[in-house]
Amino acid sequence: MNVELRHLRALAAIGDEGTITGAAAVLRVGQPALSRTLEQLESRLGVRLVDRTTRSLALTEAGERLYERARGILGQVDDALTEAASGVGPLRVGFAWAALGARTVPLLRGWREAHPGTPLRALRCDDPEAALRRGEIDAALLRTAPEPDAALRVRPLYRERRVVAVPEDDPLARRSAARLEEFADRPVVLCATAASTNGLWPPGERRPRTFEVANVDEWLTVIATGDAVGVTAEATAHSHPHPGVRYLPLPDAPPVTVSLAWPRVPSHPATPVFLAHLRDLAAEADAGAD
Repeated sequence: MNVELRHLRALAAIGDEGTITGAAAVLRVGQPALSRTLEQLESRLGVRLVDRTTRSLALTEAGERLYERARGILGQVDDALTEAASGVGPLRVGFAWAALGARTVPLLRGWREAHPGTPLRALRCDDPEAALRRGEIDAALLRTAPEPDAALRVRPLYRERRVVAVPEDDPLARRSAARLEEFADRPVVLCATAASTNGLWPPGERRPRTFEVANVDEWLTVIATGDAVGVTAEATAHSHPHPGVRYLPLPDAPPVTVSLAWPRVPSHPATPVFLAHLRDLAAEADAGAD
């Protein structure tokens, strides 16, 4: 099976752009040439990767699987070429909304002092897991469990308390804490990039009405205006304070596990050292809390 990088780049561009026209423009080749490259790849694999008609184009299930792997492979190849030409690049760590909360600045400063030759870039991503699989980042901080996959390694770092965000003029805002049952009859807003609410209200019990918004800014605005409350990890309270929102502990809610995920074959040589750095930071923070 003779598959070349140009075949993978063709599929990656088609998946990214959603059209042959857009993919050809990105790759700076003609549309007929790109179509022939795709046909070669499908022929050599013996499977259809793209369903295309005169009006639409979509990756097949096999195409989606190869697209995700191809993005990761191409990212590693590009990184290797860059390293060969100019040395090791920065370690790219993705996060969805709150990084490590109060631990974020100590993490970045501690890494810079301990490893001045390896810059660390913290990158906000709507979907860190997807960005990791595409090779856009080298590791991801996650608060949800990724899909089981032999391509990724995942290690838990520590657990965070859950909190509820309420409007500042809400009667509960004067309290020092709240309980989940107090919100079963109230609307709860979910953030598409900061999901940490699933399974809090078991089936059969009273459950709140939920609706979703696109990002943390919208989530905070909905809560501040009194349209809903929100449940999140305590790092959000540190990273996203809002004058119209009060965060209260939820002692009866299970904690959120913060984990680090990275490719089984690391895309950056400093990944194992970064994991150890994170674990040391978490241990110091836990010791200070005792």
